[in-house]
Amino acid sequence: MTDNAARQLAAELPDLEAYWMPFTGNRAFKSSPRMISRAEGVHCYTHDGKKLLDAVAGLWCCNAGHCHPKIVEAIQKQAETLDYSMAFQLGHPKVFELANRLSEISPEGIDYAFFVNSGSEAVDTALKMALAYHRLRGEGARTRLIGRARGYHGVGFGGISVGGISPNRKMFGAQLPGVDHLPHTHNLEHNARSRGLPEWGAHLADELENIVALHDASTIAAVIIEPIAGSAGVLLPPKGYLERIRKICDRHGILLIFDEVITGFGRAGDAFAARRFNVTPDLITVAKGLTSGAVPMGAVLAKGDIYDTFMTGPPGAIEFFHGYTYSGHPLAAAAGCAALDVYRDEGLFERARAMEQAFEDALHSLENEPHVIDVRNFGLIGAVELEPIADQPTARALAAFRSCFDNGVIVRTTGDILAFSPPLIIDEAQIEQIVESVRGALRAA
Repeated sequence: MTDNAARQLAAELPDLEAYWMPFTGNRAFKSSPRMISRAEGVHCYTHDGKKLLDAVAGLWCCNAGHCHPKIVEAIQKQAETLDYSMAFQLGHPKVFELANRLSEISPEGIDYAFFVNSGSEAVDTALKMALAYHRLRGEGARTRLIGRARGYHGVGFGGISVGGISPNRKMFGAQLPGVDHLPHTHNLEHNARSRGLPEWGAHLADELENIVALHDASTIAAVIIEPIAGSAGVLLPPKGYLERIRKICDRHGILLIFDEVITGFGRAGDAFAARRFNVTPDLITVAKGLTSGAVPMGAVLAKGDIYDTFMTGPPGAIEFFHGYTYSGHPLAAAAGCAALDVYRDEGLFERARAMEQAFEDALHSLENEPHVIDVRNFGLIGAVELEPIADQPTARALAAFRSCFDNGVIVRTTGDILAFSPPLIIDEAQIEQIVESVRGALRAA
């Protein structure tokens, strides 16, 4: 950006100083801001009218595209009718409708929904459910939680404790006690350039048996993993890996939690990755695509026997001392119901499945471009991993991000990985535009 352009932009925008931006280099951004003022379908627009193809669906969340008219209309109508209703000891029709709708598309046996406001809150809620569930069953010694290296489970203290991304953890001192971690499944020697799920690595699930042997099963409450690790750079489960994790958990009475905040609602070519992989966990955390990103909302989806375990004591007693002021917010519930309507009526989960091959072929055409060390994909989620510049981690990916932005495409960076999760309405020409923008950025570098 030239000095004149920077001065003109500063004159047109509000003062940027007061806003402390999340997961952002604040000083760098404020010296050269990239401002989005509106969005529609697969495109975003800057304040000065620049058109950008959104290759990450906002932040893995706008699965039906931006500002879908049916979702917008549902939010508007709800705001005119009921703006807020207390979630404690009161309810409203839309939140019950949404719970029923989620039960209908969830894996068999997942029958209940507890609503929260984000993926981070969903994870902390699921961890609390797991601990309380075992205590109610007379196994209160089961307090240990098992996450996975390079896992991302939001930014609450529970989530960063079971998460395995070092920068998200290292600044914040002591976290939850009694947490251990499985190894991740990413291995460039064996899995580089895999199309779909890699063949190698199912045996890594057996490390859970070693953790059980170390701590004893009687102390372990739950294992939480992402079926596909998104924020760490699209790390795929090897064939058979999730099945083995499920069997080990069953063998030792350990609850299995799938974090599907990213993979839910069509991203993996089905309503949930659990359905696509035919592995049913005990709890599923969701958010993002639940409302297609239109209103913040998350949920924990639970098996019936977990819910039933809590339903004890006097009929009027509170069974689970947990919740949020905005749990099941009317506007969010309306957006969620409308999003599920759109997914169903427009066949977007099926469309995502049908677009997989074109997406895969286009991404893997980048394999031999400069600095590319891996390409991986599943459903409508993919990544291109770049060789880092010596002593400048993340610099290569950030340069590619800026180049793509300048050329009309928004991509996501995580470390030196470019990640992609386009809206489920993406077409082949738009996929080609994404890939050619990345190709140009890599060749220019």
